[in-house]
Amino acid sequence: MAVRIICIKKDEGKHENPYIAIDYLEWINERINVKGVTDRTKIHDWIKNEDGEAYIIDENGNKTYLIPAVSPQGNKYVKTVTDESAPDCLLMLPACV
Repeated sequence: MAVRIICIKKDEGKHENPYIAIDYLEWINERINVKGVTDRTKIHDWIKNEDGEAYIIDENGNKTYLIPAVSPQGNKYVKTVTDESAPDCLLMLPACV
């Protein structure tokens, strides 16, 4: 199953790693038109352990897949770039209402 991430809910506090600030991700399964909200660690585990696919479609129509990662402190998160030198379109998604 693949889902498109459409918005994120972030904690507005200070975080050394901006991905850890993401609490929840809202998604839609475009194939069957079902929406849902899942917390950051569950999305991580679903992608890593259950062959799940989550992606973002940018303003130009490009599809970018999320990849699972773990911080040095052991916090699970997802991102779209292999290193933090490039902007991550996940962090640029709108806030969920």
